[in-house]
Amino acid sequence: MTDADLLPAVVLKRKAVVYVRQSTQAQVQMNLESQRRQYDLVDEAKRLGFRNIEVIDDDLGRSASGTVARPGFERLVAWLCAGEVGAVLCLDASRLARNGRDWHHLLELCGLVQARVIDPDGVYDPCRANDRLLLGMKGNISEFELSILRSRMLDAVRAKARRGELRISVPVGYIWHRELGLDFDPDKRLQQVIRLIFARFRELGSARQAFLALRADGIHFPRPSDGRTLVSFDWTLIRYRNVIAILKNPFYAGAYVYGKSEKRTVIRDGRAHRTYGHGKPFDTWEVLINDHHQGYIDWEEFERNQKQLAANAYSKTGDVKSGRGGPALLAGLLTCARCGRRLSIAYRGHAPRQTVYRCNSMDLTGAARCMTFGGSRADAAIAKELVRAVQPMAIEAALEAEREHMQTLNEQRRVVELELQQARYEATLAERRYAACDPENRLIAAQLEKSWESALHRVQACQTRLDAMCAPLSDSPAVPDFTGLAEDLEAAWNAPGVTMRARQQLVRALITDIIADVDEKAREVILTIHWQGGQHSELRVRKPNSGEHGRRTTEEALAVIRSMSCRWSDQDIAASLNRMGMRTGQGLTWNANRVSSVRRENGIHAYRSAEKNGEWLTLSEAAKLVGVTNHVIRRLIKERILHAEQVVPDAPYQIRASDMQSEAVTAAIARKHRPCRVNADGQLPIFISALEGGAQ
Repeated sequence: MTDADLLPAVVLKRKAVVYVRQSTQAQVQMNLESQRRQYDLVDEAKRLGFRNIEVIDDDLGRSASGTVARPGFERLVAWLCAGEVGAVLCLDASRLARNGRDWHHLLELCGLVQARVIDPDGVYDPCRANDRLLLGMKGNISEFELSILRSRMLDAVRAKARRGELRISVPVGYIWHRELGLDFDPDKRLQQVIRLIFARFRELGSARQAFLALRADGIHFPRPSDGRTLVSFDWTLIRYRNVIAILKNPFYAGAYVYGKSEKRTVIRDGRAHRTYGHGKPFDTWEVLINDHHQGYIDWEEFERNQKQLAANAYSKTGDVKSGRGGPALLAGLLTCARCGRRLSIAYRGHAPRQTVYRCNSMDLTGAARCMTFGGSRADAAIAKELVRAVQPMAIEAALEAEREHMQTLNEQRRVVELELQQARYEATLAERRYAACDPENRLIAAQLEKSWESALHRVQACQTRLDAMCAPLSDSPAVPDFTGLAEDLEAAWNAPGVTMRARQQLVRALITDIIADVDEKAREVILTIHWQGGQHSELRVRKPNSGEHGRRTTEEALAVIRSMSCRWSDQDIAASLNRMGMRTGQGLTWNANRVSSVRRENGIHAYRSAEKNGEWLTLSEAAKLVGVTNHVIRRLIKERILHAEQVVPDAPYQIRASDMQSEAVTAAIARKHRPCRVNADGQLPIFISALEGGAQ
């Protein structure tokens, strides 16, 4: 077959397309000879007689496996469909396509428009059966070759990874040494920050709470300057992604892991698209070698951390809401005994709103709710039970809390000390650079001087932080008295400085789960407590009756009112209650009107003169009634002319109003110029009147 048969004149009049492609950017930069050979196909097209020659090199650095969009190949297909292409020139079949779909689609289009496919081995006409068979075999071999290369490469990588020798990229805090292999990063400051992250999570039990605590302490974490690699980095304030990445990475537990993520392929716009970095379940990791290198924590602690993080993921099956604050003490701990769902929280009334625990089964099935009950009584009962359970080990817990408190302070101080050490080194380095600069070159010297000044400011800031942290250590009263708190756990639980978040975390440290049920006949909430360690206990809480509210006067305040009501006035009782720190059911201070109202509601009688019905009078009221002073009434009582009662000695006098109208009292008050005395038998008068024969 002659060249005229392979390349007729009608084909030569069309456009010849030279397709140039290399798979990766590294090949584009390094394999220049292959690139040059592909561009030399332009001369081959001229030799064959083509006058209009186009070069398509848009796909340099793009794979032809079918998972990456190739604008150059799409442009070639568009020209073929338009009938503008007479021949496609390529170095080999693998340049055009590495997958059967693109390759056979291209051959089908070339056969329709009678375009030729040309490579260094010859000219092929896809309309001929033999040429079509040969081109199909070349395409299949190219695709098979890619699969063989990929398979051999991945098998070698997996074999090396199973031995723990594959030097994959490692997380922050580790580095590959030429002789030692995988080991800690020599930066002591970085090591201390990573250990502090694990200590905070161990203390708080929540990644977010650990992040907030570290952020409040001003902890910094390295961030790549280019945003990708730690070849050069800057120390910036720690971020949540730093904390969660460290807590979830098994490398920090001394384990070598390979194959913990996978790629996923989806069909989008008729083409396969692959995405990478999708996490795989723990039991499907390809390689896991424990104790491969030194770890910041052990493997057991890593597993506990993963369980805690999974439990903190609220609104998932089997979850337990972590202590995040809020008015409900048992949020996320209560489970319905009837349907097994978590009880949700609702709020009623005006501020401060009352919490209500309820089952949301009706939202799914349409039936009535399994249960609904108020939260205040249940929270108080669980808190009381918790204090009772902790009481026997209070002293040991207080000593352990004091030890952890001191350890936390030491860790914070150590981080700041290392930060100060690095800041001093950077300041010294900036000083040396400034000293080595030519003073005449003011453009450079000014910038170096500014950098030196900034480094000195950082040193001063670090020194100030360190001094502030060390100051409380020299002042012993600043350290909390944990032993004193152990002696009165109830006061410690209700202390104003204790947040609801701290109480929730303490509850979750001791209680795994609480199964709630309601006994409607007995009007009781049944709480089955599952303690840490496998112990169980049952607690019954009385539900309030219809119309009964929670803003009632406490029994302690009622006991005080009962004990004082028969002796003291309402004003005195109110003053005593306020001095004792007790409040009304509304949380207000006491006054005489409120004490009187409580007495009437609870049937508590005051001393008689306090009941203003006109039958009994106080000393002041009796004096005002007859228009004399208190001293006159007191004298009448002392001389037994006026009858008065006292509940106990020194208590206020209680005088019957009818006694004030007696003849003896009226006569005693009517006497003006002579002392009011009682006639006593056998008493001789000092003064003898004239009528009795006295001196004239």
